[in-house]
Amino acid sequence: MANTKGMRIGILTAGGDCPGINAAIRGVGKTAIVEYGMEVIGISSGFLGLINKESRVLTEDDLSGILTHGGTILGTSREKPFKKDGPGLGVDKPRLIRKHYEELGLDALVCIGGNGTQKTANLLAEEGLNVVGIPKTIDNDVWGTELTFGFDSALWIATESIDRLHSTANSHKRIMVIEVMGHHAGWLALYSGVAGGGDVILLPEVPFDAQVVTSYLESRARKKKPYSIVVVAEGISRPTKETAGRYVAEMIRRMTGLETRETILGYIQRGGSPSPMDRILATRYGSAAVELIVQGKFGNMVASIGDRITEVPLSVVGEKLRTVPPDHPLISKARKMDICFGVK
Repeated sequence: MANTKGMRIGILTAGGDCPGINAAIRGVGKTAIVEYGMEVIGISSGFLGLINKESRVLTEDDLSGILTHGGTILGTSREKPFKKDGPGLGVDKPRLIRKHYEELGLDALVCIGGNGTQKTANLLAEEGLNVVGIPKTIDNDVWGTELTFGFDSALWIATESIDRLHSTANSHKRIMVIEVMGHHAGWLALYSGVAGGGDVILLPEVPFDAQVVTSYLESRARKKKPYSIVVVAEGISRPTKETAGRYVAEMIRRMTGLETRETILGYIQRGGSPSPMDRILATRYGSAAVELIVQGKFGNMVASIGDRITEVPLSVVGEKLRTVPPDHPLISKARKMDICFGVK
């Protein structure tokens, strides 16, 4: 093992915020400082902080008490330094990042983020930077890992929201449509829908037939079922620019005449304190990222396979998405319980 005393590692958080980022920062920082005597440099506002050279040294005191906090103490942005258009056109952002990386004396850079962040991390690795990735997103759609932190916290929030809608739906004898996050992957809709007792679950990966959905709901009404819960991922295919929840609710009202209301959870799913499982996963990821640096295994992203923390090359993560297979076992089990996915 190389002498780690005096090594300087940078850490940034990019893309959308989610519960557990601070726990990951803490996992990286405490392991690096306490175990290996490294110096940790916090980069502000994602990749924008490297472009503008905005950073500060993180001490143990800075990392104390942040485990349970939502958001990110470093700030974040959706800056994509390799994008050829948009703000900053004409500025060689990758060159600036490399220049400031070297001026800061960094030996490695830890990038915490989702798919876009891991793609940028790989491009920086190809530019010669020593990069390690940590996957986070409530959508749970990062390729190469079975689990991202942020997902479990969002699942708790979505499930609790569905639980609360049951009583309102029952009291008013109506259909309640609840829209949860998930642009391209329906993990959150699937898991919260099953956990929350949803009657209909609509996913981006499973194109639905409006007639199948409405016939199913009419059948429930004929059977004197007092209400129905419809869980919808925000990224489902639809012909209009309406939100997914609004579109589905209008569709049901128009085709059945049944009283229907929609609720869109939105950003509430991202906020607040991380769940215990997300705190643990983020901590494990943070510590594992430092171990990769110590071993010189750059150009990798930490990942969870089974209950084992391992690594996968950033080059295979890229823009791939981990989506819900239409034949996923949980879908099969749910359909046997008469949960409708909008297909025959």
